[in-house]
Amino acid sequence: MIVRRRVFLSVLFLCAVIVPILPAQSPRPMTLVDMIEVPQLSDPQISDDGRQVLYVRSDADWKADRRIGHIWRVNADGSGVTQMTSGADGESNPRWSPDGKTIAFVAKRGTGPDAVAQILLMPNAGGEARPLTNHPTTVSNISWSPDGATIYFRAADAKTEAEKAKEKLKDDVFQFDENFQQQHLWSVSVAGKTEKRITQGNSSVLSYNLSMDGKKFAIIRSPTPLIEDGDQSEVWVMDASGSNARQITRNQVGESEAVLSPDNSQVLFLSQSDQKFETYFNRKVFVAPAGGGDARVLMPDLPYEVEKASWSKEGKAIFFVANMGVHTELFSVPITSSKPEQLTSGKHALAGWTMSTAAGAHVYTATEEMRPAEIWISSASGGPKKITSVYADIANEFRLPRQENIQWKGADGKTVEGLLYYPLDYQEGKRYPLVVQTHGGPQASDKFGFGGGQNYVPVLAAKGYAVLQPNYRGSTGYGDEFLRDMVGHYFQNAHLDVLAGVDELIKRGIADPDRLVKMGWSGGGHMTNKIITTTTRFKAASAGAGAANWISMYAQSDVRTYRTPWFGGTPWQKDAPIAAYWENSPLKDVWKVTTPTIFLVGEKDVRVPSPQSVEMYRALKSNRVPTHLYIAPREPHGWAELRHVLFKMNVELDWFESMQ
Repeated sequence: MIVRRRVFLSVLFLCAVIVPILPAQSPRPMTLVDMIEVPQLSDPQISDDGRQVLYVRSDADWKADRRIGHIWRVNADGSGVTQMTSGADGESNPRWSPDGKTIAFVAKRGTGPDAVAQILLMPNAGGEARPLTNHPTTVSNISWSPDGATIYFRAADAKTEAEKAKEKLKDDVFQFDENFQQQHLWSVSVAGKTEKRITQGNSSVLSYNLSMDGKKFAIIRSPTPLIEDGDQSEVWVMDASGSNARQITRNQVGESEAVLSPDNSQVLFLSQSDQKFETYFNRKVFVAPAGGGDARVLMPDLPYEVEKASWSKEGKAIFFVANMGVHTELFSVPITSSKPEQLTSGKHALAGWTMSTAAGAHVYTATEEMRPAEIWISSASGGPKKITSVYADIANEFRLPRQENIQWKGADGKTVEGLLYYPLDYQEGKRYPLVVQTHGGPQASDKFGFGGGQNYVPVLAAKGYAVLQPNYRGSTGYGDEFLRDMVGHYFQNAHLDVLAGVDELIKRGIADPDRLVKMGWSGGGHMTNKIITTTTRFKAASAGAGAANWISMYAQSDVRTYRTPWFGGTPWQKDAPIAAYWENSPLKDVWKVTTPTIFLVGEKDVRVPSPQSVEMYRALKSNRVPTHLYIAPREPHGWAELRHVLFKMNVELDWFESMQ
C-alpha cells in the first residue's frame, strides 16, 4: 500500500533544501533532486594516436536553472581524468587537432546582446583558450582538416543591416514559416583566422562530413533549415572548396549521415525508407557512387534500425550502430555483403559512437542496467573497455530498482517487448501499483539504462511502484512490419500492446489491477490520451505534450512528414482521409474518459503545440473529470529549466498518490 502524502515542492523550499550529494553511510532511495543532479556524459572523441578521449560532462546548475556542460579529458586506460574548461555558459563540440596538441570547441564568451557561440582553441597541455572565430551568428558542427590548417563549421546567414534596423524600431512583423536564415558551410584558417563561406545559394546544409583526405565533402542539403522540409533534403558531394557540387539523390524522403569512402568513390548515407525510397521504414544504410548513379540498400533484410554508420579504414566494410529494441549494438558489414557481424553484446544502449581510422578504435557512451552512460573504447587490440567511472559509487549511494526485459503477446498474438522495473523491497507474490510509461517518437524504443530524468524510475520504485516501459507496435528495432503497423491508422495495435503488457504483469502477480497509473511525453503523451479514452482501468494519468485532434495537429505542428503515412494523405487534399484522422484522434472518444488526468506542455512547443493539451483539458473539465493543465513558460517540446523539470516530477507524483 502506498503512503498518501503530498510531495509538491515550492521553488522557495527547493532553494532552501538543495545541497550537494554526499556519500551516504548506507544506500538510500533516490529523491527527485538526486535524479536531476546525476551528471550526463556525451560526445566522446578519441585522439588520432588513440591515447586520450575528450567528452562533455553536463551537471545541474540550480543558479543558472539548467544543465551546463564542460569538456573533460581522460586517458585511454582510464587514468588522468581532467576537467579542461569551466566557462559560465558551458562548452560543447570538443574536437582534437590531427596532431593532438590542440583542442577546438564551441562556447559563448561574453554577455552582450551580440554574444554568440564561437570556436575557441586551447592547448592540450593546458593553458587559456583563445577565440578563433568572430562570426556574426552561432557556429556549430566543427571539424578539422587533415593537415590541421583549417576548421570547418556550419552557421546561419547573418541578418542584413536593413533587417536589424527594422527590428530595432520594432517594425518586426514576420512571414510565418519564412522567417529563417539559411545554414551554410564555412571554413576558418587556424593561423590567420580568415573565414570563408564554402556553400552558396538559397538552401541549407543540414550536416556534412569531410573526406578522409580532406579533398571533398559529403553534405545533406535542404531547401530550408525547417524540419518540415527535411523530406526534401538530398545527398550532395562536392570539392572542399565548394566547387563541382554533384547531387546524388533525388527523392521525397530525408537522408542523414552522408560519408565518403576512403577513396572518395562511394558515399554512404542513412534514410528511413526502402529501396524504392518509400517513406516510413526503419533507418537503413544506403551506398551510392560518388560520381552519380543509383543508390542501393546495403542490408535490405536487417530487422533493426541503423542509428549511425561509417567506413572502415580501407573502405572494404562499414561499421554501424543498430537499435535492436531494448538494446543497441555495434556491427560491421562487408561492402560486398548484406550479412553483418555483431561486435558488441549486452544489456546496454550505445550512443555518441564515433570511429577513428587513425587510432583504429571506436569510442562511445554505454548505459547499462540502472547505470547512467559511461565512456567506452573498443579496438582490434582490445575488446570493449570502460574508461570512465563517474557512476562507480552510485549503487553504494543509492538503492536502485531491478530492471529486466520482458515479453508478452499482443492482442493479435504478435510478440511485444518492454522493460520492467521492480519496486524496491519487491516480494514475490505481492501485488504492487503499476506505472506505465510509454516512450515518444513513436519511432523510438525504451532501452536498458538508467532511464530519463523526467521518468524518475528510481524514485517511483522507492515509493513502491513497479514501472513498465512497453515497446509497442510502431517502435523501432523490431523490423519494418512492426514499425509500419501504424501506417494507415496510427492506433491499430499500439495501444492494445500497452494494455496487453499490463495484463501480463497482472497475470504474473506483480501488478495490482486496482492501482494502475499511466504517463508519457510526446508520442507517449499521444498514447496516454488514447489509453484514457479506451479504458477506465487507470486511476490516474499524466499526458505530456500529447496530441488530441490529429486534424488540427496536422496544421499546428512544425512537422507533417510522419503524419501523412499514418493516415494515408493530408487532411487538405481532395477526398482527404478525414475519417482516418478523426477515428484516431483521442478527442473523438474523450466523452468516455473517467481517469483523473493532468496535462503538461511547454509554452514554446512547436512540435505538439499547447492547443492540443488545451483541447483535452477543456474536454475533461467540461465532463467533470478531475484535471489540471500546466504550461511551462519559455519551454520548447523538451523541458530544460531545472525547476520546471522538478515541478513536473512533483506534480505528477502528487497526482498519482492522491488518486490511489
